[in-house]
Amino acid sequence: MGEDRRGVLYPQRLPEFHRVPPCAGLEHAVRWFWIPEWRLAEGEESRQELLPFPACNIVVEPEGAIAVGPATQRSERVLTGSGWAVGALLRPAAVPTLAPDPAAIRDAARPVDDPGLLADVTRAMSDPSASGRERRERAVARLSHWIAERVPAPGSPEEGDGAIANRLAEALADPALTRVDQLPARLHVSARTLQRVAERFFGLSLHSMIRRRRIQEGAERLREHTGLGIADLASELGYADHAHFTTDFKRLLGVTPSEYRQRARD
Repeated sequence: MGEDRRGVLYPQRLPEFHRVPPCAGLEHAVRWFWIPEWRLAEGEESRQELLPFPACNIVVEPEGAIAVGPATQRSERVLTGSGWAVGALLRPAAVPTLAPDPAAIRDAARPVDDPGLLADVTRAMSDPSASGRERRERAVARLSHWIAERVPAPGSPEEGDGAIANRLAEALADPALTRVDQLPARLHVSARTLQRVAERFFGLSLHSMIRRRRIQEGAERLREHTGLGIADLASELGYADHAHFTTDFKRLLGVTPSEYRQRARD
């Protein structure tokens, strides 16, 4: 879905949020750019809870630029005052160059030491003479140029581990995929190669990523389909029974599916 927000657990709490597709020629490296902006009254706060699909991001904020590793658990951030961020959700092919050894930064981040990138994006987002749209376009253009300079374009969409990794990411996002053993035949690649690619480009196991996507999908379905039974949902997601789904769901989100559904309505 173009406005895929499965990783946002409570979308109604989002500040102003913009998603920008990559420019032509950068689709192999970036899935999309994302820009939240907020201006809250004194004493007001916005609590953001996320369960993103395990991927890496390059994020520029007023405080600095960072490479953010894959998330393995629910995260939370409390927004206050005013601020912004400009992020690039990386496709796996860009990870070895921009966030090497993603397993080392699971649930963490490392600084991107490029003062010029920080200065240029900050200047674009802070220009009082430009409209909001112009500021965002300029910031995305600067970050796009920075990524394009560093991530080589693939020689062919069917060649190399980067292309396999991108195809693997697309397969993992498909709700019809519920087991690791479905992947080799679907991608025409051996299980050993897929495990190696997962380690290098994702920093996580195939099984953990499928489980994460199923929980994301489950949370979205619980929010949007209030009449859907939890046992039926568990079956649709490939779980053996209601209990296994509930256990996985609570382990990651800290609440049962029923409790989450109620909170998402509030």
